Amino acid sequence: MVIEAVSPRVDAGRFPAKAVVGDPFVVSATVFSHGHDVVRAFVRVRPAGGAAWQRTTMSGLGNDAFRAVVVPEEPGRLEVEVLGEVDELATWRRDASRRVDAGRYDQNDAISGAELLEAVAERLGASGESLGRAGAAALEPARLAAMLRELAGRLAAAQSAPAVAAVLQELVAFDDALSARSPDTAAPAAERFEVAVQRELAACSSWYECFPRSTSPDRSRPGTLRDLIAQLDYVADLGFDLLYLPPIHPIGVTARKGPNNTAAGGPDAVGSPWAIGNSHGGHTAVAPELGTIEDFDALVSEAARRGIEIALDLAFQCSPDHPWVHQHPDWFAHRPDGTIACAENPPKRYEDVYPIDFATADREGLYRELLDVVRFWHGRGVRTFRVDNPHTKPFDFWEWLIAAVHAEDPGVIFLAEAFTRPAVMHRLAKLGFDQSYTYFTWRDTKWELTEYLGELAHGPGAAYFRGNLWPNTPDILAKSLQRGGRPSFVVRLVLAACGSANYGIYGPMFELLFDRPAAPGSEEYLDSEKYEVRHFDLEDPRGIASVIRRLNGARRTHPALRRDASLRFHEIDNDQLICWSKRDPQTGDAVCCVVNLDPHWTQSGFVALDLDALGLSAHEPFVVRDLLDDRAYVWNGSRNFVVLEPGRDNAHVLAIEPLNGPGSP
Repeated sequence: MVIEAVSPRVDAGRFPAKAVVGDPFVVSATVFSHGHDVVRAFVRVRPAGGAAWQRTTMSGLGNDAFRAVVVPEEPGRLEVEVLGEVDELATWRRDASRRVDAGRYDQNDAISGAELLEAVAERLGASGESLGRAGAAALEPARLAAMLRELAGRLAAAQSAPAVAAVLQELVAFDDALSARSPDTAAPAAERFEVAVQRELAACSSWYECFPRSTSPDRSRPGTLRDLIAQLDYVADLGFDLLYLPPIHPIGVTARKGPNNTAAGGPDAVGSPWAIGNSHGGHTAVAPELGTIEDFDALVSEAARRGIEIALDLAFQCSPDHPWVHQHPDWFAHRPDGTIACAENPPKRYEDVYPIDFATADREGLYRELLDVVRFWHGRGVRTFRVDNPHTKPFDFWEWLIAAVHAEDPGVIFLAEAFTRPAVMHRLAKLGFDQSYTYFTWRDTKWELTEYLGELAHGPGAAYFRGNLWPNTPDILAKSLQRGGRPSFVVRLVLAACGSANYGIYGPMFELLFDRPAAPGSEEYLDSEKYEVRHFDLEDPRGIASVIRRLNGARRTHPALRRDASLRFHEIDNDQLICWSKRDPQTGDAVCCVVNLDPHWTQSGFVALDLDALGLSAHEPFVVRDLLDDRAYVWNGSRNFVVLEPGRDNAHVLAIEPLNGPGSP
């Protein structure tokens, strides 16, 4: 017996695939044996380490392919096993039917069938297993066993082909029950793997990042956590699920950076939040200028009242003033002269940051301390962490830490901020990170976007890599945002929010259209919040808050936008226009997006829709309603004309509705 091509098994079962509570996931495999015997395949599922299995018979698709659907009910690890065996009874039934149809009768054939039926009946009686339905009525195992024994007796006594044919015909009524019975062999062939099941937020989330110190309504002082609480209604009104905060810990004084990353910050410099730790504490402390731990607790509570989760930055690095530097100097790499090496990415040098040396002899103590940091904030209600530069820490550390946290709360979400090589990004996703930053920020052309978003939705990593699309971050003012004004921001927003179920923005820099780099050719923001306090007018009418509000509302009301597996690109005869759609298989909800990638000039073209992917008929007109402005249009067939003018219509996000439905034009 051979079991191959098991899906969604990752790296031969070395790492778990990913799934979401309530979302069906398909288990498929190729199962076969030598010769022409009939093969049966099953899927068994149980919580990792559990005792009781739930078994499902896999459906045969032809050419030795089998599939079954599993619906996980709660977060946590699932053990999944694909089983295969030769079905001797089904093989006999097939061959006996062929002989009977040919008018042949062999008493040995009838006796062999009788023995097989007796063996199945005996196993059913011994197992007491519930088999569901046979025909219209549910059959208890003992009742089914008795009926099979009666048929076995008739077979053993059969003296003609018609007598055998009659038994074979009666067996058809038991097909459902017989296919659902346990494996006939004590140890069928098996291939096992695991699935990590997460809560809904891991599969569909919208993130809003902001610096608490830039939330003050008073331009004469920095903001606090209490000021941020006052802005929660704004974030909730925009429709975001998560409010992500850069590090909120005490900031180091030694080598503190000044505005625009100047080396000597001076006495008034506020420093970079990623230079963590001073005399007030380290990774489990709140910077005094932001408030107290009680203020943080109030923030978490008030955010939850508005349906928002607080996500924290997990940056495992220290300023020279961090308590760990003095308490555990062996946790840091030392240069030949005895000084601790600061962080570097040549030619860049970060004198205000000491990287942790994970090769320390005190590996156990370091790992335990870092796990305790996560446990501390989890104990204060944080269940989502954006992890800073995880690719610069050992893989085995993250696999251990995430497994330890998920063992206590499998609903904790880890987002990997790893803008690095693809193999490294995928390894981090395999070993436990629930979401990952992506290269979307640098994908601008129609060809690049089609290839990359298609890879995220349908590529080899789709079973474990959940991409999270960000148009900007505090570290990245993308070139696409520097050259096109408001239309570019709207376009990148629609691409992110509708191209992926997970996306985020760094605001208010994004919704207020900040596009000035620190220098020509740079991706750093001028007057970056990383190094100074900013003040924003969130009511500025020139911003795109209304567009963000519309898109987040569409994501909540249209199931099609909440997953990526149905992503399909459609042909459109203009390289400056890109068109894609998503369709929810459960509800039939469908949304089609068309975007003008040119921020300066009006572009038009004919889109050629794949009507089958959208569940549409080629012979009936339908309505497309733009979720950005509520305008509706009647389209007919696959070929339809679109014109998009920057500054007026940068994009269409079109909900597909039946003609003559409510609100039809």
